[in-house]
Amino acid sequence: MDVNEFRKRGKEMVDFIADYYENVDKAPPMSTVQPGYLYSLMPHEAPEEPESFEDIQRDIETKIMPGMTHWQSSNFFGWYPSNSSFPAMLGDMASSMFNIVGFNWICSPAATELETVVMDWLGKLIGLNSRFMAIKEDGTEGDGGGVIQGTASEAHIVVMIAAREMTIDRLKTNGMGNNDVDLVRHKLVAYFSDQTHSAGQKAANIIGCQVRIIKSDANFRLTKRALQDAICKDKSAGLIPFFVCATFGTTNTAAIDDLSGIADTAESEHLWLHIDAAYAGAALVCPEFRPLAHGIDRAHSFNFNPHKWMLTNFDCSALWVADSTHLVGALSIEREYLPKVKGASDFVKDYRNWQLPLGRRFRALKLWFVMRMYGASGIRAHIRKHVKEAKWLEAQLVEDAGNAHDVNKTNAELVKRINNDGRVFLVGTKLRGVDALRPAIGSSRGTPENTALLLKVIKECTTNVLSEHSNQ
Repeated sequence: MDVNEFRKRGKEMVDFIADYYENVDKAPPMSTVQPGYLYSLMPHEAPEEPESFEDIQRDIETKIMPGMTHWQSSNFFGWYPSNSSFPAMLGDMASSMFNIVGFNWICSPAATELETVVMDWLGKLIGLNSRFMAIKEDGTEGDGGGVIQGTASEAHIVVMIAAREMTIDRLKTNGMGNNDVDLVRHKLVAYFSDQTHSAGQKAANIIGCQVRIIKSDANFRLTKRALQDAICKDKSAGLIPFFVCATFGTTNTAAIDDLSGIADTAESEHLWLHIDAAYAGAALVCPEFRPLAHGIDRAHSFNFNPHKWMLTNFDCSALWVADSTHLVGALSIEREYLPKVKGASDFVKDYRNWQLPLGRRFRALKLWFVMRMYGASGIRAHIRKHVKEAKWLEAQLVEDAGNAHDVNKTNAELVKRINNDGRVFLVGTKLRGVDALRPAIGSSRGTPENTALLLKVIKECTTNVLSEHSNQ
């Protein structure tokens, strides 16, 4: 494909994407294909000779499209939203054009410095304390800063590594020798609630520490008292608490942990406090929601995903640390082929030392496009619209609530019935063993009409399920 054909095919692909977004709501949001469907439709070896763009495009429409669950449908209410926007797509296109491998500053100075700038922009937009900013008000380098990770799961891993480094440094400062430190590594304990995202457990498995899962309270929150009790038991057993994750917006219920109380305990027990706000953190662009996050300024690290609810295509997970010393210290490995820039260093960040991989994409571009083309006012309007719709749906469901003889059986059947209906898609969950519906509102293209359709389908399917159960 030469430049001229690329111009032609590129324009055709933009038209294809635009057509998809104009028509995606007409298709059922959930794919209904069976496992293995694509294998039977595809050749079992790569083509020996080049194939045409037309043939590939035809296969997208006839073979790939049937197997797609349409996350960008306005009638998709499953898991959490996976926001996309045309500005973010344009930013991704520009990133693909440059196609850099931006592991340090010299690889592409603009890529490093734009990430530093936009992460400070974003941190200020959600009201983070200045200790999380890379550049201080006087233009000099701060101790903290932000970095774009692929996912919140990656953020969990790197901050737990940094937390381990911080604790080991403290043990050494208190007189423990290197050999003794190696002997007690297996005694390190990380704390999560039973509502913390599975990423926490996975990160602990990867770094090889012990895990304590603490039962949440009646509102599905991790509390100060429960954390203190768990730490006391572990210290009595000779273990070493080193890390706690508090959540701002849990996956199951969007509950908010006792952030201030947990911060109190983290400070007194010398724990690294990480706040996982992967979904709900985007709401902090609106000042009226910031009181819900009281205590986040006392954390060591804070993470949320603009690719969930802030109009930025996957992947874009924003992580801030108040002090990058332990993070960079734990992840820095020097080689002759990775030269460091000498002299002034305020904007010279080697982000390879802030993440697990060496190479990294120019993800800051799409975030930059979104923040400039929507503006803070547009992003706030996006969030407020969804909060208003969610409150409306809650009020309607509470007003129309009924009683079922077997709640678990009814709700489990209801989720299946709603998704088989094909007009909307949602997922269910279990809360203290009770089956529950879990519609998540947040589509970048959703309207009140889509939320009204969701309510209509829930009501119709509920009526049918209850009627069938009463006749059994």
